[in-house]
Amino acid sequence: MTNIFDTHSHYADHAFDEDRAAVLAQLPEKGVKYVMLAASDTRDIKENSRLSQEYGYIWSSAGIHPEYAASVEDGYMELIRETIKANPKVKAIGEIGLDYHYEGYDKAKEIQLFTEQLELAKELDMPVIVHSRDASADTLELLKKYRPKGVVHCFSGSAETAADVIKLGMYIGFTGVITFKNAKKAVRALEAVPMDRLVLETDCPYMAPVPFRGTRCDSSLIACTAEKAAEIKGIPVQELIDITCENGKRLYGIE
Repeated sequence: MTNIFDTHSHYADHAFDEDRAAVLAQLPEKGVKYVMLAASDTRDIKENSRLSQEYGYIWSSAGIHPEYAASVEDGYMELIRETIKANPKVKAIGEIGLDYHYEGYDKAKEIQLFTEQLELAKELDMPVIVHSRDASADTLELLKKYRPKGVVHCFSGSAETAADVIKLGMYIGFTGVITFKNAKKAVRALEAVPMDRLVLETDCPYMAPVPFRGTRCDSSLIACTAEKAAEIKGIPVQELIDITCENGKRLYGIE
C-alpha cells in the first residue's frame, strides 16, 4: 500500500524514545506519505514542531489535551501562538476537547480549556483536532457553538453523533479500534460517514489494530485499519487509502 496519511500520531511520546529516529526513517519505505503529530502538553508542542522541521513528510499541531486541564502551566496560549507563527508546518490546534472517562476529572476546567482553544482556532482560522471520550453531549454543544473546521479523532460515538459532526462540516477519524471484535459501535459509525469526510489514523503508540493489538503502534499499521475500513465501505483498499489521504490533505491545508 502507498499514499498513507496518518492523520493523528504521537511520535513525541516516550514510547519512541529508544528508536524514534529509526522508526521515522523507515515509515516512507512502508508507504507512509504524510504524518500529522498531535500534541498533548507543552512538551509535545515543542517536540512536534521540531520533528516536523526535521522530517519532510511530517506535519504538526499544537494544543493541550483535556487530561492536563487541571495542571497546564500559565502561558500555554502564548506558546501555541508562538509555535504556529514560527513554523508553517504547524497546521492545526490539537489535540483539544473533553474527556470524562476517569474519576476525578474537572469538568469546568476541561470546558474552559477547550473553549479557549476553540476561540483561538477561530481567531487564527485553523482546524482543530478534537478528543472526545464519554463527553459527546458537551463536545457537540461546544462544536455547534463555535463551528470550527477540523476533525473529531479516534471516534467512539454513535452513528447519530457522527452524523451531527458531519453536519458541522467536520471530518471523522478512525483508528485500529474498528478491527477489534467488540467494535460494533465504531463500525456502525464508520458506515455512516461519507467517504469525503473520512480520515484514517493510528493514535500511535496506542490503538494498534488486530493482529498487532497490545503492541506499540506506528503509522505503517494503518494498512490493517484500511483493510477493515475498505471491507466495511465495499471498495478496494488502495482506493480507500487514496481518498482518505486527499481528505487529510484538505483537512489540514497541505498542498
